[in-house]
Amino acid sequence: MSLAHRLALLLTLSSTAVLAHEPPWAREDSLRKRMLLERTAVCTDGKGHYVSSTEVFDSSQPQLFYGDGATFTEIPIAPNVVRLPTGSFFEPRFWNPDLESNANGVDARAYSVVQVDPKEGTCSVRCGQRATAFKLLATETSRELLRKAAYTPSPMKYEPYALLRDTKGVYFLVERGRLQAEQKSFRVFIGPRGRMKQQQMVNVVSDSKGEIFSTKKGDLQLLLDRELPSLWVEKKARRKLRQVPVSENLALIYNELGIYTGARLGTPCDDL
Repeated sequence: MSLAHRLALLLTLSSTAVLAHEPPWAREDSLRKRMLLERTAVCTDGKGHYVSSTEVFDSSQPQLFYGDGATFTEIPIAPNVVRLPTGSFFEPRFWNPDLESNANGVDARAYSVVQVDPKEGTCSVRCGQRATAFKLLATETSRELLRKAAYTPSPMKYEPYALLRDTKGVYFLVERGRLQAEQKSFRVFIGPRGRMKQQQMVNVVSDSKGEIFSTKKGDLQLLLDRELPSLWVEKKARRKLRQVPVSENLALIYNELGIYTGARLGTPCDDL
């Protein structure tokens, strides 16, 4: 399995665990859930930004939320199978070159981290290489705030699936749904760096050999092939495309292609 496919698989595994509409303690209708609430730390930078970190029993990574204290958004955390620091979360806009490029099949440089030390009473958020000190709230204050807050799923509904380009510098990006139930939901973007636009194309073929995306009339087609060169088809004209590894170009995808310019991903790094 290629590095890109391992990345997609691991992001899928993590997203199925974290994309929900309720916090881990939900309605506190069991001892286990009440214990989860007790184990949840809340930190603030004093400027209206809050992060919460819940030590989930069956995970090596805590469940993370970010918000303004009234509403919290779930943060896509690192999957259990990846050796990353506790509190790591997917944040491809902020790169950390000090981390491994291949940490058990995942590029660790694309992950930032919320670090909480209850014993020392400290908390911080690192976005890429930049760390911001947060203040750890008292337990009673945290519980009251968490009980009153509303919770929303991550706005990161799609993940990069395939990236290609032609010899003129035109990029072709295919994204698919992050949730396992939405793996057949695709988006196609085409254009030069910084000016890519979403195309009205549908997935007409998806099998072990690749995918075919087409406009409604079929005059434009994008052919992704597992074995042969991928193609961009305009009526009868065919243009070969070069595969660009997704896992090695996350910073390019999220920072330079223009698709995510100005977008909020629901992580602390939106504001820090």
